[in-house]
Amino acid sequence: MTDTSKPKDLLMERAPRLGERLLPITEAERQARVRLAACYRVFDYLGWTESIFNHITLRVPGPETVFLINPFGLHYSEVTASSLVAVDLEGRPVRPAGHPLNLAGFVIHGAIHGHIQAAHCVMHTHTTTGSAVACLEDGLSHDSFYGAQLHGQVAYHDFEGVTVNLDERERLLASIGDKRVVILRNHGLLTWGETLEEAFMWLWLLQRACDVQIAAAAGRMRHLPAQVLARTRLQAGARQPQLCKAAFDAWVRKVDALDASYQD
Repeated sequence: MTDTSKPKDLLMERAPRLGERLLPITEAERQARVRLAACYRVFDYLGWTESIFNHITLRVPGPETVFLINPFGLHYSEVTASSLVAVDLEGRPVRPAGHPLNLAGFVIHGAIHGHIQAAHCVMHTHTTTGSAVACLEDGLSHDSFYGAQLHGQVAYHDFEGVTVNLDERERLLASIGDKRVVILRNHGLLTWGETLEEAFMWLWLLQRACDVQIAAAAGRMRHLPAQVLARTRLQAGARQPQLCKAAFDAWVRKVDALDASYQD
């Protein structure tokens, strides 16, 4: 683990990569931008925000390895399709960007996008109940409707400080393995999926499991039998693509009715 006595700046360069062609915005990227911007507004509506911090990233369909990330400095309620920044796996904007990026977001999301081929979308939050469960010695309880669906599906990664050191990537990936649900100990929650909708459903289940666990802390949760846990994990909503899309679309309609400016 790299140790340093000097704090690292969270801002990355605004300038696009030099000496390489600037990638045009394709129709696939335009559609991805609108979908991801909608997701930021859904997170805001649900209260899954942390001031100007945290990230949702989405890979742009096509032959180029490019993914979209929120600019550093905007609240989720301010993110629009046009303000999202397109970067490569080195975290360099593929065209001039109007805003800086967050180094911690690049380290975590870039590692997953770059080394887990199926990870087309990555979500990271610091919700109160999610962070509370991440601080518990025993981690997530599976003795709830939501927790049972995540039985055997959760990876854990130990806290090493603000994630700005590139050498943590290898340890993070080793901790994740093939799990799509990750609890960053003493930190927060993370999920990834082959689609934005899948990643959202995994996070929805994880967040709801954390909510119920913290709400039940005054008492003792009733343990579920092993055979029930084994059966329920196979019934998880995040394993059903049509359900994932339907659930996310419903939230998009909700934010559209309130404010559809994210499409700009």
